[in-house]
Amino acid sequence: MEMTVELFDSIINTSQDCVFWKDKERRFLGVNQAFLDFYGFESAEVLIGKTDEDMGWHSDPEPFKQDELRVLSGRSTYKVQGKCMIRGEERDIIASKRPLYDGDEIIGLVGSFIDITDVLRRGGSNDRSQVVYTIDRLRQYSFFDKLIDEISLEEILDPLTGILSRSYAVKFVQSLIDEKKPFTFAMIDLDNFKFFNDTFGHGAGDKVLMTVARELAEYTDGFGLAGRFGGDELLLIDLHNTTQTDKKSFFERLYTDSNALRINIDFDNGSSYITATSGVASFPEDADNFDDLFGLIDKMLYLGKSRGRNCYSVYDHEKHKDIEITKIARQGMYSSMSRLRDIVEKTDGFVSKLQAVTPFISEALQVNDIYYILSDGKMRAVNDRNFEADAGDIEGLTDEDVFCDSTLERAERNSPVFYSALKAGGFESVLSVRMRDHDKVYGFLVCAVKRSLRIWQENECAVMYYLAGILAECRPQ
Repeated sequence: MEMTVELFDSIINTSQDCVFWKDKERRFLGVNQAFLDFYGFESAEVLIGKTDEDMGWHSDPEPFKQDELRVLSGRSTYKVQGKCMIRGEERDIIASKRPLYDGDEIIGLVGSFIDITDVLRRGGSNDRSQVVYTIDRLRQYSFFDKLIDEISLEEILDPLTGILSRSYAVKFVQSLIDEKKPFTFAMIDLDNFKFFNDTFGHGAGDKVLMTVARELAEYTDGFGLAGRFGGDELLLIDLHNTTQTDKKSFFERLYTDSNALRINIDFDNGSSYITATSGVASFPEDADNFDDLFGLIDKMLYLGKSRGRNCYSVYDHEKHKDIEITKIARQGMYSSMSRLRDIVEKTDGFVSKLQAVTPFISEALQVNDIYYILSDGKMRAVNDRNFEADAGDIEGLTDEDVFCDSTLERAERNSPVFYSALKAGGFESVLSVRMRDHDKVYGFLVCAVKRSLRIWQENECAVMYYLAGILAECRPQ
């Protein structure tokens, strides 16, 4: 058989190992799909022409550089253990590399590696691993029913969590697309995962992953499967909840009624409250191929992270068709400020101005309403005419103009009257901003949500601070 470019690409991208090739200056020329999946890249364009040092993948890059220079001098390496950084976490890998020749001349190198972090952490024992999916549970799905007699269960499952490995989760999704079976696809990212490892040790991080994976699999038993994409990112494939209404209802229950998310986990040296951010889209309603579908859940995941994490974002074509990740990341704050000023300047009256900006703030910050407190000390909702509560001690909350409290502990301690108003509204997290014009304080704007540990991002605080400033110019009474 002739080795065509198409055949080469097919072989390389079928491999579960992360494969790469470089020129003689150690600059990337190409990588396979497993490599892209491992680092979370959509395409190889982000690394073509760059070295490992340019990408910042090693805390100490010199040993890896010297290793590749030896390969470029004609020596091959086989199963060399090393480390690399991925999404802020240092992972253990085993890599093999060999020179690339054009005749007798070395023109570059080719290499591959696998992630062995979980294997090393388990230390060869079974006390820190689990098996969630049995052969019988997987046989419910035709894709696995055909495979299960040909390959081992160990190959299908992630070695730590016991749910589907990245490779077989992706293959399962692709099989559903080939069979044109509707399903919902979600990426679930554990919030602040590095904190668990840094504070309580890697054993705590493993326990978090194992607990969430197990509970997620149990919650979707019979109509869906969970997989581990890598690190602290999990995948969910749901064959039942595929309409927009059903998806939102399912994820609302997942976040409020299940033992998978928003749970407290005890460790040997402490405990922590676990939350996650999810990006959700469906086949074929939102996309008719894997690449586009994965791009949508990645976009929705990023949107959720930009809105404070600990939430889910379900793709809606009308709302999200024009959203670009680069715009969210780089231009969101500035465009928001410009739009807010335009709205405020075109509207007369303080309350009318608030009513005009509320839809925009609700969408940008994922809050249902804006609340305001003026000189009479009453907390009022812009849209809910029946909401009014005493918040007269909010001045004692903090000396800063911007105050964030994800648990209401400081609010309870410093401003108990304001805290009682929040609790009466069922709120668990709050962002408050002074409406100040020079030395004169005219009141406060309040964003409150009914979910604890809502993490208020810097850009959200900046937008509300800016809004409070331009509203203060109106001299609210």
